[in-house]
Formats: sequence, structure tokens, C-alpha cells
Amino acid sequence: MTQRSTLSHLDWLEAEAIHIMREVAGQCSNPVLLFSGGKDSICMLRLAEKAFRPGKFPFPLMHIDTGHNYQEVVAFRDKRAAELGERLIVAHMDESIKKGTVRLAHPLESRNGHQTVTLLEAIEDGRFDCLMGGA
Repeated sequence: MTQRSTLSHLDWLEAEAIHIMREVAGQCSNPVLLFSGGKDSICMLRLAEKAFRPGKFPFPLMHIDTGHNYQEVVAFRDKRAAELGERLIVAHMDESIKKGTVRLAHPLESRNGHQTVTLLEAIEDGRFDCLMGGA
């Protein structure tokens, strides 16, 4: 009698996430992976590597830059995308402010609540039909 190999719960979750990412790539015509350089998006990026390497990702990476990011995180984001040779789209909230689609009550107001506007503009500009992100 052979002993059946079982995955740990974490390995099962990883395999399921990889499966879903591959399904998205196969079923959607223009998906994008949200990548800020933060811990959640680093996990998503690693799942994409496991799902598609050694080939290129079948989608670009995208970050919504509020303009209030730590420079070290932005540098890491750029470095990691370059290391992988993947396309990185950066949508800047400052552009939404210039267009008037984002209006801050005062200059020191948190921009986090307004980044949805820039995200929606980037989705429309890129004609993306699916976004993948971690939370």
C-alpha cells in the first residue's frame, strides 16, 4: 500500500492561488497585477513567478502612486520589476489632481481614500478586464 501524499494547508492555498492566477490569464483578455512593493503585493508577485516562470507574465504590473510612498518602497518596486523584466505601469495620483478628477480638501489630507479615482482611470486607460491584488 502506498502512502498518499497530502499538501499542508499553506501549500494547498498556494496551489489554489497559482491555479486561479493561471485561470485569470487564460480567461481574461487583458488582466493586470497590482504591485506596490508592499508585503501583500510581494506575495502576489511571487505567486505569479511560480505560476508563469520561466516565461514572461501574461500581464503587466501596475501601481497607483499616491505621491506619499516611502522612497525605499518605490525603489524596491522598480528594482523588482526590472529584475523580472516585466512591464510596470505607474499611475500617478498627481495626474488625477492636475486633471481635477481628484480634489483634496487640503494639501495634508491623506491621499489613500482618493487613489480609487486614479485606479479607475488607469483601468480605463489600459482597458484592463481583470485586476489581481493582495490584501
